[in-house]
Amino acid sequence: MRRDIPTGEGTLISHLLELRDRLLRAILAVVVIFVCLVPFANDLYEILAKPLMSALPEGNSMISTEPHGPFFVPFKFAFACAFAIAVPYVLYQMWAFVAPGLYQHEKRMVLPIIVSSSLLFYLGIVFAYFVVFPIIFAFFAGSAPEGVQVMTDINAYFSFVVKLFFAFGVAFEVPVATIIFVKLGITTPEDLETKRPYIIIIAFVVGMLMTPPDIFSQTLLAVPVWLLFELGLFTSRYIARKDAEKAAREEAELAEEEELPDP
Repeated sequence: MRRDIPTGEGTLISHLLELRDRLLRAILAVVVIFVCLVPFANDLYEILAKPLMSALPEGNSMISTEPHGPFFVPFKFAFACAFAIAVPYVLYQMWAFVAPGLYQHEKRMVLPIIVSSSLLFYLGIVFAYFVVFPIIFAFFAGSAPEGVQVMTDINAYFSFVVKLFFAFGVAFEVPVATIIFVKLGITTPEDLETKRPYIIIIAFVVGMLMTPPDIFSQTLLAVPVWLLFELGLFTSRYIARKDAEKAAREEAELAEEEELPDP
């Protein structure tokens, strides 16, 4: 049952104060994790650079075109790692803020959504690091003209891989988004199935917009998005069937109760 929420200036201020508290908690979590990661900033960047370093020809290395690059870039990556680790807690704070206005059955959906969204986000990052990076960096390094040494700037490399991490992390949320749309009644599995060709085209457009301008990284993003859409479609079809069966049982039980004679 939805909790009655009073209106008025006092309530608006209380909501803003609660929103502030939730944001501060989320920011504090990121800062605390970042402080814990700072001593390992250089080690983390070495792990980040491993796919490129493994693909570079012997004797090539990364460079820094800015005097402060070797100092600041590892800290920037440590902060990005802190935010990624804090994603489940940030999502929980978002849910805690909107929870008072949700129905009970909507609240029951939130925990599975938070868990699955976080896992898929991390899965997208892992897929990018272990599958996409070795392929595209090996291709880039192998396609360099004769006499050209591939020496990537560490700041440019950081921006490149973080963009790909974010793109794959968000793209892997497709199954969750599909299920949510079906549960909210915005669409149906049957409607999504008829639109599959358009969704495949959209997947490649998203791959083009969210990745660097090369066909390899675009395809490596678009194909998983398509497959994840199929996973979300299969799961939403299963959930819709279970919901229909539950509604039919409840309707049958209600009809039986109405047919029973009064004692």
